[in-house]
Amino acid sequence: MSAQQLPSLKELFGDTVELNAEAEAPESFRILAELTVGGNRYAVLQSETMKIEEEIEVFRVLTEPDGGLQLETVEDDEEWDRVSEAYDDLQFGSDDQP
Repeated sequence: MSAQQLPSLKELFGDTVELNAEAEAPESFRILAELTVGGNRYAVLQSETMKIEEEIEVFRVLTEPDGGLQLETVEDDEEWDRVSEAYDDLQFGSDDQP
């Protein structure tokens, strides 16, 4: 029995998503990548401000009971680093180059 193929963020939202911080206006983020690390799904996102500073943000992708997707901030530094490293490997190969 095969697992149901879950939709990607890009399939649901296109190239960008708008996120609402608790006390701030919605901010638009470009979806750079979606990957699975350690059995969990993640999204690597970047706002225009972050692009200037060459920064990224990592979110855990959770599937809601109705099949929708929810993004959760990755608070754990080790988990964030693992996903960031996997993203770098995806972008630049795994030759351990800076």
